[in-house]
Amino acid sequence: MRCWIGLGVLMVGMQAMAHQLESVPLRTVLAQKIMLDLRYYCAEPVAANHCRTPMTELPAELAQLIRDTELGGVIHFAENVQEIGQIQRLNRQLQQAARQSQHRLPLFIAVDQEGGRVARLPRHQATTFSGNMAIGATYARHGVRYATQVGQVQAKELLALGFNLNFAPTVDVNNNPANPVINVRSYGDDPSRVAELGAAKVAGMQQQGMMAALKHFPGHGDTEVDSHLGLPVVRHSRERIDAIELAPFAHIIDQAPPAMIMTAHIQFPALDSSTLEGRDGHTFIKPATLSRDILTNLLRNELGYQGVVVTDALDMKGITDFFSPEQAVIQAFAAGADIALMPVKIQSPAELGQLDALLDVLEQAVSAGKLDETELRASFARVHRLKQQLPSQLPELSVLAHPEHRALELALARDSMTLVRNHKQLLPLKPDAAKPWLLLMPDQSRCEAMLAALSARGVASGQLHCFSALTEHWPDVLAALDSSAVLITAMVTPMPSLAELGGLDDVAALGGLQRAYQQLEQRLQQLSAEAKVRKIPEVYLSLRSPYDLQQFGANAAAVLASYDYHTRVDPATGTHSGPAFEALADVLLGRYPARGELPVQLPAEPAR
Repeated sequence: MRCWIGLGVLMVGMQAMAHQLESVPLRTVLAQKIMLDLRYYCAEPVAANHCRTPMTELPAELAQLIRDTELGGVIHFAENVQEIGQIQRLNRQLQQAARQSQHRLPLFIAVDQEGGRVARLPRHQATTFSGNMAIGATYARHGVRYATQVGQVQAKELLALGFNLNFAPTVDVNNNPANPVINVRSYGDDPSRVAELGAAKVAGMQQQGMMAALKHFPGHGDTEVDSHLGLPVVRHSRERIDAIELAPFAHIIDQAPPAMIMTAHIQFPALDSSTLEGRDGHTFIKPATLSRDILTNLLRNELGYQGVVVTDALDMKGITDFFSPEQAVIQAFAAGADIALMPVKIQSPAELGQLDALLDVLEQAVSAGKLDETELRASFARVHRLKQQLPSQLPELSVLAHPEHRALELALARDSMTLVRNHKQLLPLKPDAAKPWLLLMPDQSRCEAMLAALSARGVASGQLHCFSALTEHWPDVLAALDSSAVLITAMVTPMPSLAELGGLDDVAALGGLQRAYQQLEQRLQQLSAEAKVRKIPEVYLSLRSPYDLQQFGANAAAVLASYDYHTRVDPATGTHSGPAFEALADVLLGRYPARGELPVQLPAEPAR
């Protein structure tokens, strides 16, 4: 009898909830399906897209916007999250504004905290970890241990700051060495391993109460175009896509269903060859973000995904070069996306009306039959259910960069170190008081971190000469080579993508980065060639993508891959450090073995 009474109460509760959702105004339904970036905000008039004042406190007019529109969520970038107290305060302000709205629905507050190449939290105050490829390098010895534990720690630290959604992990299978945007954000090129590690990361985060979002469906791993800058196309057969690109998503949906899945702005003709007319009158094969065949028929109906589908940022050129913001949101919703991410920008008081204008267009699209209200309300119900699961108890700020978390960060860096080559057993290096070591690092921060790590392990400062490859005193570097016992070079490739920098607001920085990278490449290759002529042994440190070994490590007797190059600066002392550099120093000096294994296939090593 008690079971029947309990079931009856449950059914009544579900019916009441369904009735409550049906009574929510359509405009609120639509607003709940929008997430904005509030990265910059200028109170004074400024030209569109020219504001660069970080929003670190919530202005009254943006709080009112959230209350009045009942906006669904926001995403933060590094500019918004400068210090842990400030981050927590900003997120509280955002949720307070949401609680003052009519329906009092909480906000999704999201961040891209993948680790490694894409991490937004301040590194000196939070545990950021080496990225996915480093975790992939530990799999042979440690299985899913690091994927699970990194997910747990990231969840605890993000929750303490007031975040409830992490746009991670990336489960793209990186089998294209020329991929400019994924590379080390991937666990590797083996789809089964990517699937297993991705499932462990999702489970680790979600067991702690943090919502995870897989990205980028149906797969961004085999592209040579960054969808921030263009519209990539994957021309493989359906059979190949099933076996490689889709395999991790299918496995994780089955084993550890994520709260969200993020779409990719990529064309997959084998999955959907239908076209859309863009704003210039030309027709284009639908990218996955705007494809009903991919988001509804494939993801929901074939793979059985029941969670929330969120688009990748709709301000990326893979969308904006072809479609207006309004057209993109309408098509994404019609395709089956539940949330449109970053469809419009609000960076000044003059742009406060952008969201209302978008909502007007969406309401008109419903009236015109371009969007189905029943489907929109079903989508809103998915969003609403997820918001009912948000945790109420949050960890204390003391979990941020906790000593146990820092120890795990260093352990991952050490266990991922991969010795790709060690000709004539050059490593471990043995200091020689008569001849110093010459180090050429990509910049001064990397120099200081490497010097600090080696010095802390007993190498005398007089034994080490380190130069940034961007130094204005290049002749001094060439002169120092003659008296050196060994040359240690390092490179970070490929150059930072817009995903790493933040997004399309950073596109102006790419030109300067490109010029700097050209100089880095030229100087590194010149110094390596000079060392070969002088018969000075070289150690090459691949600090990011191991695919660069053929280009920059060809002359090196020893090659190490770290998959990470990040440093952190202590604001009190100004000292530079980083777990990857501590781990590199340990391996260079023989204090710790390089136990990692390459998680991607490289061309065969040339005979020596």
